Amino acid sequence: MKIRLKPSSGFTLVEIMIVVAIIGLLAGITTPSVLKARDTSQLNAIINNLRLIESAKEQWALDTRQGSGAVPADSDVGPFLKLNVMPTPIVGETYNINPVGELATATTPVKLGTIPAGGTVNLP
Repeated sequence: MKIRLKPSSGFTLVEIMIVVAIIGLLAGITTPSVLKARDTSQLNAIINNLRLIESAKEQWALDTRQGSGAVPADSDVGPFLKLNVMPTPIVGETYNINPVGELATATTPVKLGTIPAGGTVNLP
């Protein structure tokens, strides 16, 4: 008869390998959805910034009695935006105010969803 003084404790190498494999599998499954969610949220933030610019442009046109085709500068639209500044770029995009009557656009330097690098984001 064997008498054990201490019970054997700890994990075997196989158990540790199984846990690591499961964690790797879960990380592999979730990574693409996290990247897609990041692109979608960045695109939505750019669209919201375009809405702010468009609203400020329309307010400028009404305030200064400008008609369709008038082109406001950044400094003209600034007073109608929060803190008198254009929205902060999300991914380094360039905002194009465009003339009154045309919607504002943004040119992105990186690929966002279906929009290629160097593509234009338009208001829906």
